[in-house]
Amino acid sequence: MRASSLVVLILAAAVLAAAPTRAIAWNCPIHIKAAEDTIKRAETMKLGPEAKAMIADAKRVLDEARKLHGDARTKFDHANAMWKAKAALAEAESAMGVSAP
Repeated sequence: MRASSLVVLILAAAVLAAAPTRAIAWNCPIHIKAAEDTIKRAETMKLGPEAKAMIADAKRVLDEARKLHGDARTKFDHANAMWKAKAALAEAESAMGVSAP
């Protein structure tokens, strides 16, 4: 195998290896936006004290997700940001379920 062919092969492999990282990084804002929308929707409902506490916790977790995403350096950091955003979404949905008549 020629050296130039080997260089092209290595560059192609590097590009393919980097592609999933960017896709994962772009998922953070999607999960964060979904959590934000759900929290806003829950806040429009008549919430009891327990549900209000759940929404406050969801907002706290969502702030952590934003910080993790902003400071992310690795795939693991982005995965943690997405996990926090999903946790905030779940808590907001639970608050809506508790408040449903």
